[in-house]
Amino acid sequence: MVKINWTTQAKNDLISIAEYIGQNSKKYARIQIKRIRERTRQLREHPNSGREVPELDNPRIRELILDNYRIIYCLVSDERVDILTVHHSARLLDL
Repeated sequence: MVKINWTTQAKNDLISIAEYIGQNSKKYARIQIKRIRERTRQLREHPNSGREVPELDNPRIRELILDNYRIIYCLVSDERVDILTVHHSARLLDL
């Protein structure tokens, strides 16, 4: 089973998402963060399940899509995946 490591950037992204959504609904903010975290759980068993990030030329950098969010991660090793960022698809990607 692969270990999922959330980088500082990814954790900060979750905080920002929760704060933004929470301006309108604290309940929905909690639900959305939970959904994002649950989406990444599939990486434990299937780390290659995400697609390669089209803007980057690196097969180790992949993404999962959830609604308008791109969950971008790196295949660090056979035992570890790093979640790099959780990015709203309306914004330009800057890694």
